[in-house]
Amino acid sequence: MRSLNKEIIAVSVSGKKGERKHNVESISLREDFGIAGDAHAGSGRRQVSFLAEESIKKMRLKGLYVRPGDFAENITTRGVDLLKLKIGKRLKAGDGVIFEVSQIGKVCHARCDIYYQAGDCVMPREGVFARVLKGGTLKPGDTLEILKNAKRTKRATEWRRRTNRKI
Repeated sequence: MRSLNKEIIAVSVSGKKGERKHNVESISLREDFGIAGDAHAGSGRRQVSFLAEESIKKMRLKGLYVRPGDFAENITTRGVDLLKLKIGKRLKAGDGVIFEVSQIGKVCHARCDIYYQAGDCVMPREGVFARVLKGGTLKPGDTLEILKNAKRTKRATEWRRRTNRKI
């Protein structure tokens, strides 16, 4: 049987929205807020962003030199198919941090530098956003576990109803 434990390979933050994030040794996550010191933190639906290393490799195959954080993702993962996650799915990482998937992909209102370099960007299609349900600290090398049979929060259920998406 295959293990559901996966790995976090990078954690990244930025001081301003709209720029690449820089890798850091660890991040401190606060419940219903996001990452302390990151420009995207707040009480909204997209408190933390995830992107798989496998998605970054797709852009490298297009000839770009890109690394974790270059797509403005906070957490870069290895070995988990983020695109198979559903809204409301919960993830557990590091010292007990709990996330709830709140959005898959995003609309890019303004093209980023990566788009202009490659004519494409993976974050709008393959980025995953989540809310922090339980805070804590994360660092590269921490495991990421997909929790089975976790109850959806009322907020995820309401979002599903408003957008008519299946969870």
